[in-house]
Amino acid sequence: MKVTIHKLFDYLLETTAQDPPECFIGFSLARSPRLKDFLPDLDPEMSLDWNGKSFLGLPALRQRVLDQAGLSLPLDSVLITAGAAEANYLLFRQLLTDGDEIITEAPGWPQAGVMARAIGARMVQVAREEAPGWWLDPDAVARAVTPKTRMIFLTNPNNPTGRLIPEGDLRALADLAEKHGIWLVVDEVYAGLEWVRARPPSIAGMTPFGITTGSVSKALGLQGLRTGWMICQSPEVIRDAMILRENGSEIMNVLGEHIAEVALRPERLAAALLRARDEGRATLDRLAG
Repeated sequence: MKVTIHKLFDYLLETTAQDPPECFIGFSLARSPRLKDFLPDLDPEMSLDWNGKSFLGLPALRQRVLDQAGLSLPLDSVLITAGAAEANYLLFRQLLTDGDEIITEAPGWPQAGVMARAIGARMVQVAREEAPGWWLDPDAVARAVTPKTRMIFLTNPNNPTGRLIPEGDLRALADLAEKHGIWLVVDEVYAGLEWVRARPPSIAGMTPFGITTGSVSKALGLQGLRTGWMICQSPEVIRDAMILRENGSEIMNVLGEHIAEVALRPERLAAALLRARDEGRATLDRLAG
């Protein structure tokens, strides 16, 4: 089935075509750093061929991905992808087939609906109600499960409301996934920008059915690198996603891998997230005024 455009991308296509655009209200990412900020940490003799070490991605970068997520998993639990969007795409394509059901949240990231329609899967939405602060009820997710359910797809922090799924609710969802043998995919592309509470645990460390996706795009403003990842305890899921990626983007760009590795070094990461939170608060204050 043909892949259809979602409203957010349609809006971005229209606004970026203006010269110059008046503003972008659809771009929700931290201020982007400059290439010069990374040059002192890059080797000018570095080959621009692929990393030559692993088709899963630069090992040093994969370790940074695990570290920032607070996970003690093998390096082969991580596959580097062209952003979190590609990580999600690879999972939708490999884990869902025609006639399956996918449970997702509303409001939520529209990629799930686009891919479900293209694959022929049925999308079941669980509402995040505005009155209780956009809370996602794990019991409501459980009630949506049927024998045809193959995946639950969520965002944490939620896109677009920013509401966090707290650890207790994540554990309830992990138990649900294990009980029914359902893949639980949590897109953590905004992880690190939590303002009220600490970052919740990554789902990939909570259950063998948990898959975490993320990237350096949003919290670090490095969208142009197109560098993201998936984390999963299943070697089969990682390998199948790598094979599927071979028929698309094939391998990662080595420059993006090296810059992302530098950006995720603990001291740089902490400073970048602090700056992004401060600037985000200032933006909210301006909009509220």
